[in-house]
Amino acid sequence: MKALSARLLAAVASAEAILGTISEADSAKPVLSGGWSSKQVIGHLVDSASNNHQRFVRAVLEDSLTFPNYHTDAWSRVECVQDADWTTLIALWANYNRYLAHVIAHLPAGKLDVPCSIGPNDPVPLRSVVEGYLEHMEHHLGQIGAAGAAS
Repeated sequence: MKALSARLLAAVASAEAILGTISEADSAKPVLSGGWSSKQVIGHLVDSASNNHQRFVRAVLEDSLTFPNYHTDAWSRVECVQDADWTTLIALWANYNRYLAHVIAHLPAGKLDVPCSIGPNDPVPLRSVVEGYLEHMEHHLGQIGAAGAAS
């Protein structure tokens, strides 16, 4: 998990520098098919961090984990992400992920095989949830041009 933690920190540092070059106005412009803006993508990644934080911790505390899926578009709508301050979104996303890197680095090896069921999906071990979190984040950062050489 220490290697995944380091990978997360490197991706955050690289993306944070790139995201900081995007203006408030440009962050609100649609950049993905379906009309999602950079703001909405980073808001989605904040939601992903929040949900996965819960998954990581709860899986360590239990013998198995059953966790609901979350509805991406509904969360974005309820949170009014499009109206949020861009620099606040960047800071929240970056700092939350720095903290998650700390959590990931300290996940007990003996708990990495805890089966985790998320939504309707088949159970996977906690280690796969962590790996999937990083892959998901790197995918979305790549969509908005914020994935650097670290990812």
